[in-house]
Amino acid sequence: MTNSDTSPELRFEPPGPGPWSQDPVHFPRPVTRYFAEMHPAPFKQGTNEFARFYGMLIDGLQIAYINGFAYNQLMPAPDAEIPARFQRAEEAISKKLWREQLRDWDENRKPAAIAAHRAIQAVDPDTLSDADLAAYLTRCRDHHAAMIVQHMRFTAGAVIPTGDFLAHVGTWTGLPPSELLGLLRGAAPVSAGGSDELERLKRAFAQDAEALQLLQSDDEPGRVLAALRVHPGEAGAAVSGYLDLIGNRLLDGFDISEPRALEMPDALVRAIRIAVSGQPQEVSDVDDLIAGVRAKVPPEHQQEFDELLGEARLTYRLRDERGVYSDIWASGLMRRAALSAGARVARRGRIANPVHFIDAGLDEMCALVAGSGGPSAEELAGRAAYRAAHTAREAPPVLGPPPPPPPDLAALPPAVGRLMGATMIALGHLFGSSEVEHEETVLHGLAASKGVYEGPARRVSGPSEFGRIVQGDVLVTESTTEAFNILLPLLGAIVTDNGGLLSHSAIVAREYGIPGVVGARDATDRIADGVRVRVDGNSGAVTVLG
Repeated sequence: MTNSDTSPELRFEPPGPGPWSQDPVHFPRPVTRYFAEMHPAPFKQGTNEFARFYGMLIDGLQIAYINGFAYNQLMPAPDAEIPARFQRAEEAISKKLWREQLRDWDENRKPAAIAAHRAIQAVDPDTLSDADLAAYLTRCRDHHAAMIVQHMRFTAGAVIPTGDFLAHVGTWTGLPPSELLGLLRGAAPVSAGGSDELERLKRAFAQDAEALQLLQSDDEPGRVLAALRVHPGEAGAAVSGYLDLIGNRLLDGFDISEPRALEMPDALVRAIRIAVSGQPQEVSDVDDLIAGVRAKVPPEHQQEFDELLGEARLTYRLRDERGVYSDIWASGLMRRAALSAGARVARRGRIANPVHFIDAGLDEMCALVAGSGGPSAEELAGRAAYRAAHTAREAPPVLGPPPPPPPDLAALPPAVGRLMGATMIALGHLFGSSEVEHEETVLHGLAASKGVYEGPARRVSGPSEFGRIVQGDVLVTESTTEAFNILLPLLGAIVTDNGGLLSHSAIVAREYGIPGVVGARDATDRIADGVRVRVDGNSGAVTVLG
């Protein structure tokens, strides 16, 4: 972004040669200057690492921000490395290298990341001197960047087995991907907000009527959470453990512009109430679904079906875990530090609103804290206003020449063709939207999660509006991320403009068992807040009832 970002006329020039494709699924709104400066390098490094690890014919992706909007570009593998990539791809298939990554994630990367989060979280930025606060901001930024590398490094391990399953079983049965992905339900507890800490919370409240009464009180939600933290016995310890785990995670998105869970105490209290309510869980029919699909697989392929489904279910949780336990937590910690610094700078009269501090780049943040310069209060307020006023719909979907056609996979060696095919299928279902023409009162998206639900539409543009969500509402929004899973219990159904059957919105809807329609393109424009809608997760239709 430039200092002229507040101009009403936006110009979009390619950031380099070749085609660049916009990513409205992960970034439906402009990002902060901090994020635009920090994100490209670790994103590129992480995608490069997964491409090389699996022997792909790409060298990863690079990302650039034009007027705050995200544009991606695939980078081809160097010609000199192609023979080695072919050999590595054969190893990836024969040795199931995604299992090696999953072990590394469970035994090393995830626990190390949690420990690093907790160490940074243990520091109270409000108590630091100006010099130490600037150093702490830099520490948080470096940690955030490292967690983005980690997030992206595990992308292929999360999507290759799923894409491979869809490719083979779709060919054998002719069934649509929406039906096949239903077979993965229950394989990603984190996508339904699951954690050991949440289970401990449920057990504690089931045995402590006084704590449950406190949770259900009409007191201000922030005061309720504070009182529960110091409540004697296991319930208080369980609440503290749960909030320490999820409190500094973003509630949606990846940028520090999005609020942390603890900044939305009302939504958090309501979600905890539902979680500990003791309501019976829906009985999963996934075993019956698997048996039904397996019966349609030719007998000679049924053993392979079992293997492919097993690998997809094994690694499916990586899809969301790699974000929840990596950069979503790290981004929340960076936001916490920035808001603390913003409050300090605002008290000195240097900026008008502490939250405007998040629209500074890191060097600008440090300068503002030190009192040695930085952007003016008016400039930061203008950047914040710009982000609030624009959405990804205003940006062209492609910059530069049209993207080339996908490679002919049949012309490649079998192993690398299989890997690339699985990846292309998975990514297509991550970013793809419906192309079916809408009717006057019926919008057509992708059937992401089965079931039919009628309820009031709650049109929200981001987490700052989550407080308006009432239990049973239909969320209508541009897109969501894996961080949003904490609040899904409040919803009756979900409808998004962007994203495909493997988008986070689709995954969390399936894991929670609520109807979901994604990739409806114009839902946020055509569905008014409060209007009653019918969401058909079986067909992908969303009907405005009035």
